[in-house]
Amino acid sequence: MTLNADADADPAAGPAPTGPGPALTGTGPAPTRTGPAPTRTGSAPTRTGCAPTRTGPAPTGARPAPTGTGPDPVAGPSSPPAGPARPGAAPSGGYRAVFAVREFRAVFAAHVLSLQGTVVAQIALAVLVFRLTASPLLSALTFALGFVPYAISGTLLAGIADRFPPRRILVVCDLLCAACAVGMVLPGTPIAVLLVLRGLMATVGPVFSGTRAASLADILPGDSFVLGRSLIRIVAQGAQVVGFGVGGLLLIVVSPRGALLLTAAAFLGSALLLRLGTRRRPARGARGRADGGGTGRLLADRRVRSLLLLGWVPPFFAVVPEALAAPYADAAGAGTTGLGLFMAAMPVGMILGESLAGGRLSPAGRGRIAVPLVACTLLPYVVFLLRPSLPWSLAAMFVAGLTCAYTLGVDQWFVDAVPEELRGRAMTVQSAGLMTIQGAGMVAAGAAAEFLPVHLVNGWTGVLGTLCVLVVLRPVRGEPRRHP
Repeated sequence: MTLNADADADPAAGPAPTGPGPALTGTGPAPTRTGPAPTRTGSAPTRTGCAPTRTGPAPTGARPAPTGTGPDPVAGPSSPPAGPARPGAAPSGGYRAVFAVREFRAVFAAHVLSLQGTVVAQIALAVLVFRLTASPLLSALTFALGFVPYAISGTLLAGIADRFPPRRILVVCDLLCAACAVGMVLPGTPIAVLLVLRGLMATVGPVFSGTRAASLADILPGDSFVLGRSLIRIVAQGAQVVGFGVGGLLLIVVSPRGALLLTAAAFLGSALLLRLGTRRRPARGARGRADGGGTGRLLADRRVRSLLLLGWVPPFFAVVPEALAAPYADAAGAGTTGLGLFMAAMPVGMILGESLAGGRLSPAGRGRIAVPLVACTLLPYVVFLLRPSLPWSLAAMFVAGLTCAYTLGVDQWFVDAVPEELRGRAMTVQSAGLMTIQGAGMVAAGAAAEFLPVHLVNGWTGVLGTLCVLVVLRPVRGEPRRHP
């Protein structure tokens, strides 16, 4: 299960990011809201790690007050109760209340369309390249290109998310992806050009997902933001469970180029939904355009830095069993059926865990469970040290997925920590880091498995990963203040 920092699940991204990590929609800051505008005194992912996965508008520099429903989330469960409820934050009505917001319905439908386009493009292009070249390496490269551009574009293009009106950014990104898909459809397109077009589609991914994640808070005030982002992650993981199978069946009916044409149509449909279904809002960071050090300003904040690491470290380790799923299934004699079940176990657990936490718990309850869940999210992997049978392995992956519900609390902590005018940049950095760290985790897992049996790599990942998470978690729990 890869997490796409909203998780996310953006046009042209690679496989939706796995495991933990805040995931990554909509448009930019809104002058009008469903409740009174919060005043501020003065924020991304996400999974494959438990994407992540992963903010309401206000006068510039302002920050909502903490809710009074429970302990301060960053201080951890032992903190004293917070102050009065956040202005403009409606009482949590669960996922039903989120879908009652018209703009979110448009954003959600656009997300489903672009996600379908991404999944179909991954499969269709891999098949097309293999048919044209008979090269497994080049075919695999079409998937790898979904990860590679993230580190570069997420760093160099992060400021775009705050510099232009969010709706314009989202629509332009969808149109660029549609144009790349059309270029792939044209007969006679050289292999090198096909790969370049795939890379260009992935390059806009961090900007799109960061802008969408930041603008979710403008559409969904208060706790609704966390639930909306959770829905984005759930759909991304659901697509991972069934999407590739459906895409494979689609290629039985249509040719790879025909499937890519459907990809272009999906992106165009997403752009149309975003253009007609969401309001135009001004650029979030106009005030700070002269300041080129936005990313440096974010990373200089100890609390933001700690929360970014909390969103990145668990997914780095969480992807290891899935990265080694094929050799593990082979060593266990599980066959292709066992491999499929193994790959699906963690996404299914994540979907169930987030659905239960989002639908049954209050915002304060989700904040209270976040610390213990993230602390033990990698512990189920320790069972691999015992060389368990396939059913026990599936149970371990499923339980690890359940613990990904911690991302609901971490999402809110992050957005509360980031200044309003840097929210888009923060979400873009978080998303890019999440995808990059998951790619690095997969490479590290493969390298370790060259020297150790796969079950030992998986098991020791649980031990070392838990220790690293506890180290990252300590400053987060010890920093009760909010961003000034």
